[in-house]
Amino acid sequence: MRPRNETATGARPRAFSPDDPPERPADREVRRQNLRRVMRLFRPYRRRLGGVLALIFLSALLGMVSPFLVRDIFDEALPDLGQGQEGDASLLAVLVGALIAIAIATGVLGVAQTWLSNVVGQRVMHDLRSAVYRHLQKLSLAFFTRTRTGEVQSRIANDIGGIQNVVTSTATSIVSNVTTVVAAVVAMVLLDWRLAVFSLALLPVFVLLTRRVGAERKQITTTRQRTMADMSTLVEESLSVSGILLGKTMGRSPELADRFERESSELAELEVRQRMAGRWVMASIQMSFSIMPALVYWFAGQSFAGAISLGTVVAFTTLQTRLFFPVGSLLSVQIDVQTSLALFDRIFEYLDQPVDIAERPGAVELPACRGDVTLDGVWFRYDPGAGWTLQDVSIEIPAGTRTAIVGETGSGKTTLGYLIARLYDVGRGRVLFDGIDVRDVTFESLAHTVGVVSQETYLFHASIRDNLRFAKPEASDEEVERAARAA
Repeated sequence: MRPRNETATGARPRAFSPDDPPERPADREVRRQNLRRVMRLFRPYRRRLGGVLALIFLSALLGMVSPFLVRDIFDEALPDLGQGQEGDASLLAVLVGALIAIAIATGVLGVAQTWLSNVVGQRVMHDLRSAVYRHLQKLSLAFFTRTRTGEVQSRIANDIGGIQNVVTSTATSIVSNVTTVVAAVVAMVLLDWRLAVFSLALLPVFVLLTRRVGAERKQITTTRQRTMADMSTLVEESLSVSGILLGKTMGRSPELADRFERESSELAELEVRQRMAGRWVMASIQMSFSIMPALVYWFAGQSFAGAISLGTVVAFTTLQTRLFFPVGSLLSVQIDVQTSLALFDRIFEYLDQPVDIAERPGAVELPACRGDVTLDGVWFRYDPGAGWTLQDVSIEIPAGTRTAIVGETGSGKTTLGYLIARLYDVGRGRVLFDGIDVRDVTFESLAHTVGVVSQETYLFHASIRDNLRFAKPEASDEEVERAARAA
């Protein structure tokens, strides 16, 4: 029988591989559609998202108030010893109390926002994982025979896991940082527009530099994803029972260990490169942010700047300090978002896989049957355009009899069993049970009627009893024992 991952001509069909780089599709319309699909994932939780946004805006508004309170403390409440003016103790107490209250409220709002955003994110992750797994269960055996070992696990574990931070925290962090930046810029302009223009003049330069860093990190991330997938596949293949048995009997265990060590070493180097990519640029940006308050002090002291009160300068530099973290996060978040969108594209590629063997509308339950099996003029090939694996095969297998099918490797013996169990559909002809076409019956009733003993024994990581109960979880202990004795 021909291997299912090759055609009759030896050509390999389109197969998924975990080393496919996480690049966005070239078609812009596909990218836009996928972005809309990402947004639809959050639609069931829009009320909770509205709560998150309300908490973010409330925190930003409270953050805007604090600098004005600081300005009034310095300009109105504190005594001015140089001018011989006394302070206003009652006003100072009110302003300080307000600052403390804002700090407490902001902390409480931050905890609530983190909890709510993580709840929404994890629900979305759960929905996505469940949708992918359910869809994979509907796909035919052909999909899994042409898919590289470890790819399915890599998509569910690495790809869906890779978007977790963006779904649970990065998205709300972006909104929070944008809101904080806008609120801070508005407050800075209200405090003193001249200081605002002076301190924000370098921001466009920082954005351009960060875009260059993002492109470099994206390239490294693509290579890193490929290496991680190769390691995942190597572990899946070599540490399975069959892989261990093959490695030991062929004396290849040391070579497999050396190969894993090389992959791990490459991954470690890529991790270092990713961490250090554009580090000097980001360090320069951070250094500029640190220097900016000193320049604001200098600018405020110049005669051309006019009269700027001490309270305004202190409040302004406080706002500047508060602005550094969200601006830095927004400058560096682009690569994370782009990579996550690419992972979403890969996940949607799985969800868009067509279900090529589907239950027909109006499918009937297969009644209790005698067990006559008929293959009527069956033709079958694994890939369109390839040569026929089976050609005009007709077999009558009466109930209660045993039929042995003998042939060389690749002649189609196992394929006949797959067609009877409807793991594949015939290209021409029919497969009948007691005269009923298997394509006209429900999957559930067919599975209850047909039993398949695979060439390769496979056990789930559970007890023998649980494995025996897999097809019939409600089976009694007596039924389990009878099945074990029969086997």
